Amino acid sequence: MATHPRTFRIGGELEINRLGFGAMRITGKGIWGPPADREGALATLRRLPELGIDFIDTANSYGPEISEELIKEALFPYTKVVVATKGGLERPGPDSWVPNGNPSHLVSEAHASRERLGVDQIALWQLHRIDAKVPRDEQFDAVKLLLDDSVIAHAGLSEVSVADIEAARRVFPVATVQNRYNFADRGSEDVLNYCEAHGIGFIPWFPLAAGELTRAGSALDAIAKAHGATPGQIAVAWLLQRSPVIIPIPGTSKVAHLEENVKAGDIELTQAEFDQLDEAGLER
Repeated sequence: MATHPRTFRIGGELEINRLGFGAMRITGKGIWGPPADREGALATLRRLPELGIDFIDTANSYGPEISEELIKEALFPYTKVVVATKGGLERPGPDSWVPNGNPSHLVSEAHASRERLGVDQIALWQLHRIDAKVPRDEQFDAVKLLLDDSVIAHAGLSEVSVADIEAARRVFPVATVQNRYNFADRGSEDVLNYCEAHGIGFIPWFPLAAGELTRAGSALDAIAKAHGATPGQIAVAWLLQRSPVIIPIPGTSKVAHLEENVKAGDIELTQAEFDQLDEAGLER
């Protein structure tokens, strides 16, 4: 099959390498507090530009605030990376996530993230969740205000349906969508297809498939062995070949694991291998 494109233009103008980095795991257990190995997390972040990774996805709720603070400490000024962040979730405690789509809260969160990251303008800011307790359009209006005031350059959504995206696009340009998706979890297939049709970046979270499809003797395991790769590398390679708008963001707090993930970008699956994984995922 054809070699997949290496880059994507967010909003049609901000070009990034398609294999990015998710900065959720550089925090503590339960995505709460500082990491157990702070220096290791900083070293991992500093290794990103050296490996050609120029897109980092984070959120103010990771830590909370810890992930953004570590990114600034490790990489500011961001001469070789684009930092995207998210807002709209509050953190009462470890592993606890509560949507807050109050428009004034969303605006204040974006301003606070801009200050923590040390930038004049956030390159990409995504609404982490649409809060069911607040009218959807009021949340979209807040995003448009952030764009109009140049607090953010591009805007996206997370965990949304096609109908949500279409409603948002009536208010502001949707540059990216971040939904749970991997070769074995295809619940957002219609959203991915919509994004591809409209040139919207699709950022799959939880990109590494788990469970029975990664067991010894599985399709993923067999293909990994054929390439001298890990199942995780093959899962990322499949994503890169699935659609030119997909921007995988595997995350880690360890340099060795980061270097392993990056090698996925050099793996080219054959059409037969891609189809085999595609079918295995759809049959799940």
